[in-house]
Amino acid sequence: MSGSRCQTLYPFSGERHRQGLRFAAGELITVLQVPDGGWWEGQKEDGLRGWFPASYVQLLEKPRKTTPQTGEDTLNSHLPTGWQSYMSPQGRRYYVNTLTNETTWERPSSVPGTPKSPVSKPANSPSVFTVNGYHISGTPVHQLDSGHMSLRKASGDPQTPGSPAAPRRQSKESSLTINCVTFPHPDIMPEQQLLKPSEWSYCDYFWADKKDSQGNNTVSGFEILLQKQLKGKQMQKEMAEFVRERIKIEEEYAKNLSKLSQNSLAAQEEGTLGEAWAQLKKSLADEAEVHLKFSSKLQSEVERPLLNFRENFKKDMKKCDHHIADLRKHLASRYAAVEKARKALTERQKDLEMKTQQLEVKLSNKTEEEIKKARRKSTQAGDDLMRCVDLYNQAQSKWFEEMVTTTLELERLEVERVEMIRQHLCQYTQLRHETDMFNQSTVELVDQLLRKVDPAKDRELWVKEHKTGDIRPVDMEI
Repeated sequence: MSGSRCQTLYPFSGERHRQGLRFAAGELITVLQVPDGGWWEGQKEDGLRGWFPASYVQLLEKPRKTTPQTGEDTLNSHLPTGWQSYMSPQGRRYYVNTLTNETTWERPSSVPGTPKSPVSKPANSPSVFTVNGYHISGTPVHQLDSGHMSLRKASGDPQTPGSPAAPRRQSKESSLTINCVTFPHPDIMPEQQLLKPSEWSYCDYFWADKKDSQGNNTVSGFEILLQKQLKGKQMQKEMAEFVRERIKIEEEYAKNLSKLSQNSLAAQEEGTLGEAWAQLKKSLADEAEVHLKFSSKLQSEVERPLLNFRENFKKDMKKCDHHIADLRKHLASRYAAVEKARKALTERQKDLEMKTQQLEVKLSNKTEEEIKKARRKSTQAGDDLMRCVDLYNQAQSKWFEEMVTTTLELERLEVERVEMIRQHLCQYTQLRHETDMFNQSTVELVDQLLRKVDPAKDRELWVKEHKTGDIRPVDMEI
């Protein structure tokens, strides 16, 4: 058997079936741990099936027909209809009514009205329990070797679904349920392989819930991812606002440069220096034009793409949030149904156990009928629990699949967002370099003219233009 070890007393064959053990053909007898009740089933021709009460550690035995000896066929042929003879492991003969599943040590009489004593508990023999109305040889819990097994008692106070309280232990303590999500127990289950090893992928690290910053409420892993996405969108918006402020500065700067270039100060400077000064003023107008073009390109090639990238991003994120939240709510409702079914099964088992104990004290047809009815209800409750667990597992699988798909999509969107911003910031720096180049070109002519400034040449030109005569005065003679 896999899972928790059980002490095998006789050879057996079988396979696990949900929380319990489903037995196939063949004689078997084994000590079996079945927390919260376990499913069991005999050979198909026997039609034996039901749920163990949670207070038993069962010792299941497939009835073994005795090897007929001399005269036994004749004896068996005289048994009342439905009765069969079997031999206990201790070699004592007992009888089973295959129609009512009644057991007795005494040979039943074919004479109507003859009382039949139920199977007693002789010294040094296993206790005989009637589980769901079927005869089962077993050993009380307190007589078993605690070194071989332990039985977890059914919890009478299941965890409230969705509460952040301590996790509820599952069967064989192989899993933990936290906020309606079932995880493998870290002390038992081996370490899981990551879905995307060495990539630090979103789909590997956000399955559990986390306390919020105040420590009062829990936040799902998906909600944390969603908050990062929305924060990234907000950062992108703030970057666009920053670029917009840069554009305003450029526009204002260009306006002021253009205005300054038209200033008449020092307009009367002459000569090569005056020519250089005039060119410097003109360069301001050219530079203003460069900055206007720079601001225009910033708006069209940087700011606008940042603002327009995923215009419906917030709306799409809300859709994802609602979708995953709905799946999580559905999972919580399925978990609540499992807990309800588990509680109902516990109650049915207690009722069946009580009626079984009453039968051991006093045998009556009424008690037997009540046991049959309790057995049917217990079996139905077990079936309901199995169905609820199946639905819960289906809901959790759906949530798991959507979580993987959605988190990988969020991961892709985050990479796309970062790459887009990087490209547009590179575009900003490229435009800035181009602006510097254009600005440099506007002052190159000024530099050339400044290098040509020649005071002597300026004096020559000015004298030629403004001279009043080149005849110098002489002394007066008497």
